[in-house]
Amino acid sequence: MSFVTKEKFLSGDWLKAYTYLILGSIIFAVSDVMFIVPYKLAPGGVYGIATVLNSLFEWKISYCTFCMEIPLIIVGSIILGPRFGIKTILSIVTILTTVWIMETYLWVGYPKAIDDPMLNAIVAGVFYGISIGMIFKSRATSGGSDIIAMIVAKYTKLSLGKLVMIVDGFIVLFTLIQPTEDGSIGWEFAIYSLIVIYIEGKIIDMVVGGASYHKTVMIISDQYESIANKIKTDLKRGATIFKGEGAYSGDEKKMVYSVMSRREIEILKKHINDVDKDAFVNITEAQEILGKGFKSLNDEE
Repeated sequence: MSFVTKEKFLSGDWLKAYTYLILGSIIFAVSDVMFIVPYKLAPGGVYGIATVLNSLFEWKISYCTFCMEIPLIIVGSIILGPRFGIKTILSIVTILTTVWIMETYLWVGYPKAIDDPMLNAIVAGVFYGISIGMIFKSRATSGGSDIIAMIVAKYTKLSLGKLVMIVDGFIVLFTLIQPTEDGSIGWEFAIYSLIVIYIEGKIIDMVVGGASYHKTVMIISDQYESIANKIKTDLKRGATIFKGEGAYSGDEKKMVYSVMSRREIEILKKHINDVDKDAFVNITEAQEILGKGFKSLNDEE
């Protein structure tokens, strides 16, 4: 897993990547100071740990994070090699600098921007998702738990995705040691942190892959020709017909595959019901579609 990319200096791709990177890093830092720290949330990463340390010892978020990020980068570079590249370093520096400016001059004492904790968690998740999505779009990483996961992945058989979830899960549980007003265990810190993580993940998918208004449909039917013709002529969409074999009967089956909008899916379902009530239809969300008629492959280069 490498985050080193080689856009030509000052090219359109270079400018777009670094715009995403810097804006995403600034939004992340502002969101952390305004929405995460005031409610003692820790939705993963070194900034989650820094929030808990700030709650326990009143240490500045930027100082805590600096003391964790720098050793992680050094150790990660020694163990993993030069995988991070200048963009990840720039992201870390931009976030640290913005957090320090916010907590020192603009948002001193971490006052609550939103009084309702649930609404705050939703807003935090949205802005966290937007910011991290923009950083990912620049083909960089914000460091932190990603580096820890990559180091562990090198010496274990666990996938990187699972390791990131495990690391962030432990960080969420770390919030339980924070003091509450009535002296009880702070389950609400962990619960709201999980809400932030869930919303953040959904928003990241939207930012990286685009908002999905399309669905993938696979139909197994004896009337495959009629269904494919409906897709081509009425819906003006492409379709592919695959040959298969029924595992139980051993009979040859034909499957129609296509991608279309939600409205077109409803039109197609009505047609399938008319021509073959016994058809097998599988409809799934199309997370990202690249190619003719959709998003250009050139946009991903």
